Amino acid sequence: MDVVVPRVELTPAAAELLRRLRVQHGPLMFHQSGGCCDGSAPMCFPEGEFRTGGSDVLLAELEIEGVEEPVTFWISKSQYELWSHTRLIVDVVPGRGSGFSLEAPEGVRFLIRSRVVGA
Repeated sequence: MDVVVPRVELTPAAAELLRRLRVQHGPLMFHQSGGCCDGSAPMCFPEGEFRTGGSDVLLAELEIEGVEEPVTFWISKSQYELWSHTRLIVDVVPGRGSGFSLEAPEGVRFLIRSRVVGA
C-alpha cells in the first residue's frame, strides 16, 4: 500500500495563525519565491492578491480545520526545481518577516522547514 506524503504541511501553530488571519482577511494563499532576503519565508496574502503565472507552480491546496476553503500554496518554478525532493513544512516563529506578508503585524513570521521526501 502506497502512502501519499503531502508536499506541504502545516505545524499546529501555523494552522492556528492561518485560522486567525482568515477571519481578518478572507481566503488566503501562500507564495514561496526563494528571493534573496526572506527565501525561507513563504509570503501569505489574501487569495488572488499575489498574481501567479507561468513561472509559478501550484504545489498544494492546504485543508485547514475551521477554514472554509483550501489555502493555496504556490512556489516559483525555479525554487520548485531546487526543492523538488523535499517536503515543505510551514511553521511560525517569533520575529518580523516581510512587511508584505499578512502575519507581519502579529510579531511572528512564517518559516519553511524541510525534509527530504521519504525521510
